[in-house]
Amino acid sequence: MEMLIVLVVLAVLAVPLLLIVALVGQSRLRQRLAALEAQVARMAAPVAPATAWPVADAVAGEAAAAVEAPADAEGRPFDASFDRARPDEATQEAVVPPPLPPPLPVPPQADDFATLAAAVEQAEQQAQARAAATAAIAALHRPDPIERLLGGIKRWFTEGNVPVKIGMLVLLAGVAALLKYAGDQGWLRMPIELRYAGIAAASLAGLAFGWHQRTRKRSFALALQGGAIGVLLLTVFAAFKLSGLIPAGAALALSIALVAGMCVLAVAQDSRTLAVLGTLAGFLAPLWLSTGSGNHVALFSYYALLNAAVFAIAWYRPWRVLNLLGFGFTFGIGTLWGVLQYRPDKFASTEPFLLLFFAFYLLIPILYARRQEATRSTLIDGSLLFGTPLIAFSLQAGLLRGERMPLALCALGLAALYALLAAVLIRRARFALLGQAYALLAVGFATLAVPLALSARATASVFALEGAALVWLGLRQRRWLPQLSGAGLQLAAAFGFTLGLDAAVHDTQAVANATCMSALLLALAGFVSAWCYRRERAAMPALGYYLWGLAWWCGIGVAEILRFVDADARADVLLAWVAISGWLAAEAQRRWPAPALAATTLGGLALAVPLAAWQADAHGQPFAGHGAWAWALYAVLGVRSLLCLRDSGGVARATQFVWWLVWPIVATLLCGWLALHSGLAAGWRWMLLVAPWLAVAALSLWRWNWLAAPLGAAFAPWRTALQSTYFSLLAVAWLYSLGRPGDSAPLPWVPVLNPLELTQLALLVLGVRWTRSPELPALLRPWRTHLLAAAGFLWITSVTLHAVHYWAAVPWPGVLGDGVAQTSLTVVWSVLGVLGWVLGSRRGQRGLWLAGAVLMAVVLGKLLLVDRGNLGNVAGIASFLAYGLLCTVVGYLAPAPPRAAEPAEEAIP
Repeated sequence: MEMLIVLVVLAVLAVPLLLIVALVGQSRLRQRLAALEAQVARMAAPVAPATAWPVADAVAGEAAAAVEAPADAEGRPFDASFDRARPDEATQEAVVPPPLPPPLPVPPQADDFATLAAAVEQAEQQAQARAAATAAIAALHRPDPIERLLGGIKRWFTEGNVPVKIGMLVLLAGVAALLKYAGDQGWLRMPIELRYAGIAAASLAGLAFGWHQRTRKRSFALALQGGAIGVLLLTVFAAFKLSGLIPAGAALALSIALVAGMCVLAVAQDSRTLAVLGTLAGFLAPLWLSTGSGNHVALFSYYALLNAAVFAIAWYRPWRVLNLLGFGFTFGIGTLWGVLQYRPDKFASTEPFLLLFFAFYLLIPILYARRQEATRSTLIDGSLLFGTPLIAFSLQAGLLRGERMPLALCALGLAALYALLAAVLIRRARFALLGQAYALLAVGFATLAVPLALSARATASVFALEGAALVWLGLRQRRWLPQLSGAGLQLAAAFGFTLGLDAAVHDTQAVANATCMSALLLALAGFVSAWCYRRERAAMPALGYYLWGLAWWCGIGVAEILRFVDADARADVLLAWVAISGWLAAEAQRRWPAPALAATTLGGLALAVPLAAWQADAHGQPFAGHGAWAWALYAVLGVRSLLCLRDSGGVARATQFVWWLVWPIVATLLCGWLALHSGLAAGWRWMLLVAPWLAVAALSLWRWNWLAAPLGAAFAPWRTALQSTYFSLLAVAWLYSLGRPGDSAPLPWVPVLNPLELTQLALLVLGVRWTRSPELPALLRPWRTHLLAAAGFLWITSVTLHAVHYWAAVPWPGVLGDGVAQTSLTVVWSVLGVLGWVLGSRRGQRGLWLAGAVLMAVVLGKLLLVDRGNLGNVAGIASFLAYGLLCTVVGYLAPAPPRAAEPAEEAIP
């Protein structure tokens, strides 16, 4: 009884709904009719004056009537502007001789019509130009899939027969729920067979009525046909699954017939909506009427039938939304079933369906490209093209449950299949882009087979390769969504790789293991994406992808060395690794110039400095152990890298600058090790440590062309920077050496003629030569005399203190507190001050004389503050006597400073 009430309510509600639909349709027809009438009236308005020309008056036989008639007696509308513009025409017509018939009058609006025609033609040209511009803009800004999807949904709900579309969807859902509820509650008293028959009869009637209305009410008819076919599919499926009224074979046959009929109707009427409605109803039927029996064979057989229909439609129509609908439902439901219910014992009954579905959606993109218009032959369906192998291969990996070799064979099979398709399609201009995409997939799966043969971590590698492929496709089609999808896939690949790092403990071979190969594929995907963006001159995305790939490249290289190389040899192998990496970047820079590649080479060469220190810490000096061959490889590849970077501008010069800093550092580490193990004294060790820097500094002064190779003259702007670096380091080392004792054993100590002070003197000589060279920085040129004077003063003081230390046997740490040392400094400084006084006076150099005076003043202060405490011994007395005598000599030789140069007096005229 309750069910009958529900049916009555539905019938009552259907009547006003149908009335509303009819009224809306009638209102729209009236509006369209009114619009058409207004348009016809506007088109007829300008033509009316032209049709009122007086043909009868033109053939009148009376000349007098023509003379007496007014200007507008011919029936034409009066135009004052026309008469004023041509005042003589009426007079000329008025004096026509009576015997002659009047000539055929020319319409006064002839010029106006010519102007109007020109205006119309100009308006048409402007409209065509606007249409062409709009088409060009639309071609440049093609909507992305999400925009098209949202636009399609909006159009579906706002265009066409909207009430029928919504009503059929709601009615379809209601019928499905009604069948389900009726079967569960048993409300209908009539036999179930009659109920199914009634529903089927009503659906067939609706289908027939829709077919009958296909020409007059196309939108309504198509929606009605789609809904009717969906209800029939629901009925067949319910009769088979819920009630068991028909056997599986009969249900399959009926479903095949219905789906085939749907395909025929959709193609015959060129109705994408009908195809979508029928397909959607077919895919949703198992979800609505599921009993939880878990019969996956029946489910996948039914979906295979629906996909066959989708394939058949794709053969005739390029309906992308239908292809995506079938793809999404098939692999979405299949993935959900695999996660929840798949077991290894179901492999034999599941694998054929996976292969069948893969075959369907492998061929559908080809059909889609084949059915494209000639102007859109470059477009391909990237979602199916790359999504099908991605999802199918991931599902295959799940079915195989980590069996690596079978999965590797599957990858090789896919590579061969895609290579075959690429070879067939790439030769045809219409399918060239599709063939290139298949070739890319073939290379990707062939590369993927290598790590799959060693590891089951396939998902990360697939994501990385597919991400790079999507980036390439998005750039080819000028669409941002595939590019973002490619970036997301590569991030997902990195996340998957991180999750699988626990299995890295099982790797037993260096490089040829799953972890290394997967990381290298991630790096390769980043480099390929960077190369694609570089071709499009997109600098920032190219740099980002390059740094992403470089991080994976360097990271996996360091990880493999730390995992599989002994601790003593790690620094050597790392040196070889960075040399190879820098060289590869330089070779790439030579072919595809990019600042990031040159910077990579620069970084690779610079990393040799910390690695050399690591080598020295590991085995004493850089060339021990495996260091010799590592540095030989570094030297060869470094020279080659510099040759490759010759045209790279500032980065090439910076790289060569670093190159000539690395080798003195390495040589210093080697010399330090030699000095330490040879038993030489501290002075000799100091000489060995500074010798490499003295050598390169001397080369930079007298043999610059040796250091400039291979860049040559291009490296000249960096000569000042290189020399400044050398002499800055040498200056720091020189100042440090002044405070060291510098033993010369086994030789006796001789002032100046000892390894420490000879090295210091050599540094001073090089410094003097550098300060007089044009490469001296402009900042130091005003101060070079002062710097050299200060350096000479410090060195003489150091020589004096070292002589006191060795000859007077004064301990070096307390040498400044000794009286002999203070007396020696007083005497030496006084001699220097006297020399400054005397030479300044004799040469007329006021500055030198003042410097000597300042030094003597300093010595005087020292006597009063320091040496005064030593007046009780000989050393203190000698200090005062020496200072006094020297001042007396100065008073005799140079009593006054030289006069400053005065400006010449001007001549008095």
